Parts: sequence; structure tokens; C-alpha cells
Amino acid sequence: MDKKKYRTGLVLSGGGARGFAHIGVIKALNEWGIFPDVVAGTSAGALIGVLYADGYKPDEIFSLMNSSSMLHFVRPTVPREGLLQISGIERILRENLRAQRFEDLKIPLYVTATDLNNGRAVYFSEGPLLRTVIASASIPVLFKPVIMNRICYVDGGVLDNLPVKPIEDQCEIIIGSSVNPTGYEPVIKSLVQIAERAFFLSMAREIHEKSKKFNIFIAPIELKDYKVLDTEKALEVFEIGYKATIEKLKNSEIPKPAAIKGKYV
Repeated sequence: MDKKKYRTGLVLSGGGARGFAHIGVIKALNEWGIFPDVVAGTSAGALIGVLYADGYKPDEIFSLMNSSSMLHFVRPTVPREGLLQISGIERILRENLRAQRFEDLKIPLYVTATDLNNGRAVYFSEGPLLRTVIASASIPVLFKPVIMNRICYVDGGVLDNLPVKPIEDQCEIIIGSSVNPTGYEPVIKSLVQIAERAFFLSMAREIHEKSKKFNIFIAPIELKDYKVLDTEKALEVFEIGYKATIEKLKNSEIPKPAAIKGKYV
């Protein structure tokens, strides 16, 4: 068997504010002694992934991304291309990213965005970081698309919300974190809520089959009770991701890396 390029890969799904659970997942992995060698992310997963790949620790990422109001993250715009702009998120990244290009990150990162012109998922791993990450998080209808090299890009989750594809053949162990359980929704009224619900339902179809590709797959069902555009319960969402990961690790066949030889000791 050919030796894989990386020991451990981490895949982070999109999911809006539910992405705070990814930070809890990473914190639990690190405490267990697992430090991913490569990360692939879509949308919220790309936002968390780029900060982790840039060298920030989970608690630092939480502090940067946490907010008591969605107004910190988005603002209204003229509803021609999208209802909102991701102004706050872009500012957070612009002010805090140390790396300007993928090549400058401390660990390799793949960011997924959807090329609307050609109808395909694109996995970025080189070139400028900021606009690529923002493109990955631009949910159609809700947020304005990002234009790069005359191509219109939107949220990577349109075509690949759990982007295991770019790393599945490169890693000995792959860990997946999905934050979009789709349970019953009793009331759907606003245009934003309709767009949000339709988008995440469309993404849910692929998750079952993809889950089989992971050595550890974390998908807490409790997250269905949290809105994707609501950051006010960020700490609760973080803790759900953390606790779910600890339980998965306790019941997995993967040994605690502190007990084996190598970089994790």
C-alpha cells in the first residue's frame, strides 16, 4: 500500500452559525492529541478552517468569530444579487489573517466554492485567500456572489457541502464534521427563512453516502434546533461540537495519539 501524504485530514461542512460546532470539534481533537495535517472546508467550514490553518488555536478562533448579534456579520444590501453582505466576516478575516495566500498557511487548506458560470465545484488550494473564503461562504440569494477572474462564485455547499473529495486519497485517517441535521421545522415565514431552509435541505441529500468515507464522522443531531444565521447561542453550539467529538473519540478504533509514536506524542 502506498504511503499517504498526510496522517490526518479534517473536513468541515458549511452551516452558518452552526459552524461554531466545528471549533468545539477541533478543540476536542487537539485535547485528544490529534492535530490535523490538512483541512478541507466549505462555507462556515472554510471560515473556521482558514483560521485554524493560519495557526489560531480553537479558543482564539471562537473569540474572533463570536458575536452577540448577526449585525456583526452581515448587513442589508440592494436585493439584486443578494439580500445581505458578509461585511463583518470579511472584516474579521482582513484584520486577523496573517497569511495572505494559501501557500503562506501553516497547514494545507482546501476551500470549496461553486462556479456558477460553469456549474461545478472548485477546490482552491493556492492563490489569494480572503476573497476565496468569502466566496465559499456566500449563500445564494442571501449573500452577494464573489467575482474572481470573471467567474461568479457562490457558497461551495451548493455542490459540495462536505468536501472530502480533495483529500480522501491523501490521508490515512479522515475526520468529518457536519453541522446540518435537517429535522422538522414548525414555522417557515420570511423570505430569508425560506431561502435558508431550501438551501440546507438541498445539501442534506449527499451527507449519508459521504459519511461512509470517514474514520470518524461527527454530526450532532442537536444542532437542528439552532438557526444557521443566529450567533447568539454560539457557546452552546461550540459545546455541542466539543461533547459530540469526545464521545466519538472514546468509542472509535483510533488510538489516542499520545499513546503512539510520532508527531502527536
